[in-house]
This record gives sequence, C-alpha cells and structure tokens, in this order.
Amino acid sequence: MHYKFTNKKISGILSVVPENCVKFEDEINNYGFSQEKMINLQKVIGFNERRIVKGNECTSDLCIFGLEYLIKNNFIDKNEIGAIIYITQTPDHFMPPTSFIIHGKLGFKDDVLCFDINQGCAGYLYGLLQAFLLLEQLNNRKVALLVGDTLSRRAYYKDRNVYPLVGDAASVTIVENTDEDNEILLNMITDGSRNDWLIIPAGAFRIPSSEHTRKIKHYPDGNQRSKEHLYMNGPGIFMFTQTDVPRAIKEMSQFASLPLEKVDYFMFHQANRFILEKLAHKLGVPVKKMPNNIVEKYGNSSSATIPLAICDNIGDAIVDDSFLIFMSGFGVGLSLGMLIMKVGPLDFCDILEM
Repeated sequence: MHYKFTNKKISGILSVVPENCVKFEDEINNYGFSQEKMINLQKVIGFNERRIVKGNECTSDLCIFGLEYLIKNNFIDKNEIGAIIYITQTPDHFMPPTSFIIHGKLGFKDDVLCFDINQGCAGYLYGLLQAFLLLEQLNNRKVALLVGDTLSRRAYYKDRNVYPLVGDAASVTIVENTDEDNEILLNMITDGSRNDWLIIPAGAFRIPSSEHTRKIKHYPDGNQRSKEHLYMNGPGIFMFTQTDVPRAIKEMSQFASLPLEKVDYFMFHQANRFILEKLAHKLGVPVKKMPNNIVEKYGNSSSATIPLAICDNIGDAIVDDSFLIFMSGFGVGLSLGMLIMKVGPLDFCDILEM
C-alpha cells in the first residue's frame, strides 16, 4: 500500500554498536567447511568482522545508551518527545513491552505514547511510517524511533548460513514536523505465505521451549542449530531479493515519477554484500550509490542496517547538506518496505560505541 506525507522530517540519526568486535578469521573453523571454501565465501558475501553483545546485553541497552548520550549532550530534550516507537525481534521480555522499560529507566513524561513493533529487516520503514502517522497528532512534539536487534543471541555459532552474518546494533532516529513543504512517499508490501523462510521456530507459545527444542541437530547441508535458533532459507531469500525487490523498486520509481538516476543514495537493508551488488546491477544503479559495506564492518543487524549505512557512509556530509534518499528494507515476514524522501541537514548523524 502506498502512503504520502508532507511537512515531516528526520532531524537526527544516531547508531549504536557494541564495542565487542568479532573477526571472521577467528571463527573460520566453526562452520564445517574447509578454510579455502570459507575464504571463498568471505570474498563473495563480505564476511569480515561484526559487533556482538556480551552476556545478557539487550537491544534496549544499546538504545538507552544512545538516548542518554543525546540527552546529556543536548542533542534532544526528552520533554519534547511525544512518542517512543521500539522496533525489534529481540525484546527484553515477553511482557511488558520494552518501550515501557526504556521509558521508565530514562524518566520520560507520563503522557509519552510507547509501543513495540515486532519487525526486522523492513523495521526501519515500518517505524518511520508509524512516526509520520503519529506526528499528525503530536503538533510540536517529536517521535523517538528506536530500532535494532541482538540476534547473535539467537544464532548458533556453527550455522554458517546465519552466524557469520549476524551483528548486533541499534539506532535512535528523531522524527518531527516541519514547515518545509516536502514530500515523502512510502510503499509497504507483505507476503505472509513465505513467513517460514526466516524464522525462529520454537521458544514462544506456538512451540514452547523444552529440552527437545533446545537440542542441537545436524542437518544434511552440514549446518547445526536447534529449533530455538534462527533459520534462514538462503536460496529463497536470495531469489526474493533478486525478483520481488527490484520489481517493486522499479514500480515505486514509476509511482513517484522519479527516474532512479536522480536519486542521490540508495540506502538499503544490508543482508550481505553479494545481494546488494546483484541488486544494484539489476536496477542499473552505480554501486557507489548503494553502499554495501555494513555487513563486513558491523554485521547484518536487522532493522538497524539502514540507519547504520547512512551514519557510516554519509554521516559527515548529511549534517551540512541534504540528499534525496531511496530507502528499502526487505526480509523477514516476508516484508518489503520502500521510502523516498529528502534527508538533511541533520542535527546529528553519528555512530556511538557502547
């Protein structure tokens, strides 16, 4: 479904990553392949290093760290926040909502609306959509959009389909109303018929955690995991990114009457480098306009990869200038979100290490 907004803007983006850095070469013997095969995969996919939380650190810890930094350094006034939207697939608890925990720890006003959304790869777009809708009612107050995951805690260290890719990160994005007569276009697509292509099968209420679901199993492809670990249909997801995604992006370009060559940057969810290189080729987009360096520096951090890509690649420039950006997130659900808007100049756009 297509959505159109005006007089809304992103005023700042802060990405937060754990200080713990894990290098691919230190884990190369975990995956049941020869070193030669794993090095070949590294060259194609873009494995290098990732940021991983330690112990029981949660996504909320990264978000709280980022919010405290912004408040302490006067980038935001917490009394100006009217809503907190928290996007994650790795909540602190089944209940209460993690946004309420964040609200309580930082002492936000009691009229601040808080809610969680369970989304991943397209989560940043879902969050921006909700933020724009809320701003219709918030007048001069702002939305704090918090996105991220710590999926390393739900990936098995011997599963080469998933574990070498997964990184942990979060992002704080401030969204507000503006007098600028801008135009923002979004389109969200859902295909629940392929919901089991990215899934943690057990551990919730449909298949509760048990000794059986926690047991590590060996699979014909040589991978190992339990039913409480993240499973990815790799070939299926790749097909989705090379068929459904480029078709939808071209349709979005037509809907917006915007030739792709007029876009300054394509900030897409970074599943891996190989997928984005192929996607850029299918769209006829210069690779330099579609950054693909996030997985090799931080890992695939789910909903946080788009803001992380913005901060890492154009963070310095976008605080002084504005760019027409085409964002897209695609994956778990299966979900596909697209957004076209001018972003910048921003009050802040940086990466913070926790």
